[in-house]
Amino acid sequence: MISAAGIIVGFVTSFLSTSIIDVDEPGKVEFSLKSQLVVSTILMTPVLYFLSIWCLPAVFTITGTGSEISVTPFRAFICVVFGLWAGLAIGWFTEYYTSTQYDPVQKLAKVSSSGAGPNIIIGLSLGYRSTMVPVLSIALAIFVSFSLGNMYGISLAAIGMLSTLTTGLTIDGYGPIADNAGGICEMTSADEWARTRTDALDAAGNTTAAVGKGFAIGSACLVALALFGAFVTRTGMSEVNILKPLEFSGLIIGAMLPYYFSAMTMEAVGDAATLMIEEIKRQFKENPGIRTGEVRPDYERCIAISTQASLQQMIAPGLLVLLSPLVMGFLLGPRGVCGLLAGAIVSGVQVAVSSSNSGGAWDNAKKFIEAGRLEIDGVYQQKGSESHKSAVVGDTVGDPMKDTSGPSINILIKLMAITSLVFGGAFVNYGGLLLPYVDVEYKKL
Repeated sequence: MISAAGIIVGFVTSFLSTSIIDVDEPGKVEFSLKSQLVVSTILMTPVLYFLSIWCLPAVFTITGTGSEISVTPFRAFICVVFGLWAGLAIGWFTEYYTSTQYDPVQKLAKVSSSGAGPNIIIGLSLGYRSTMVPVLSIALAIFVSFSLGNMYGISLAAIGMLSTLTTGLTIDGYGPIADNAGGICEMTSADEWARTRTDALDAAGNTTAAVGKGFAIGSACLVALALFGAFVTRTGMSEVNILKPLEFSGLIIGAMLPYYFSAMTMEAVGDAATLMIEEIKRQFKENPGIRTGEVRPDYERCIAISTQASLQQMIAPGLLVLLSPLVMGFLLGPRGVCGLLAGAIVSGVQVAVSSSNSGGAWDNAKKFIEAGRLEIDGVYQQKGSESHKSAVVGDTVGDPMKDTSGPSINILIKLMAITSLVFGGAFVNYGGLLLPYVDVEYKKL
């Protein structure tokens, strides 16, 4: 019911935003998109209250991880609404760190005048710093929802964050549409004013794409935590004690996986980019007329390279996600898997948020300079300036972070949790092959 109501709220939100706000200036594009997120959250709040009172019984008991708790419709509403507003907080502060309208991106553009090194340093620090508010928002939603409804409350918080999914997907999908429109203008040698407009749209799209990724990782954290609770219940454990050696070892290994996964995906992008550059050099060498527009480039070959790389290079990261919980479960049992999942969820959120926001900020710092808004010593920087070249380097680093590694982390933690839950019974019956040799408590038993 919440998901169905969210679709209707999304329709109403889109109508209000596009009818009331007149987007006649580049600066209003971002405001129009951001307003949809705010309006949908405000409209969804009373809808969630009505659904909670109408759909749920007066009181019901939930058996969670090691305890039972009585839940009322109002408690359920609080869980859902905390998830909803935590999503808005994530989106709001993500915009602050990635938009050209605020200090972080403007500072990043300004330090580009000192070279690519400072640009990358400030961009990385910006991404790391931007994790604070999203993590605090998720932590607050988890604390309140778990206190009021155990793991069921966390599931409700996840549904609440996803209740405005139609709006989130809309503003997230806007980004690549505007980006590709700019690419088409550039390839067709459209007039400069057309490219200027698409650059403004793309700058807003970079911010909204980062907002959508923040929603994705926030909801993935809540969903994975709920699946984690389901795994604990299915395997018959009453508690998970991370101070024990086996669980803590799994925790450390799980915290490493998002970093190793990110390394694999970024390396895949780098390898594919190298192949693409070599192909472009070959075409320029064999057909000099490409540079003057007399000869049409072989686009099909470039598309084939990227398509093949996207399929072949992702096999190893996919196997890492699927096999990690299986290997841990069959070798060290459900307790080892518990540590693995906890570590992956905790570190995955940080890696995903920082990667997405650093990449978005680098891209918009480049757009800020290209728009002629950066003034250094009384001179406004343009394309081809030293500041712009440094910003391009930062954007090159940020692209695989914001478009590949960051968004993929939410798949990592959810798929690991789902795989663990599916094989939970097998881990209990057939897992723990190494426990007699490594676990002191197991030997005592």
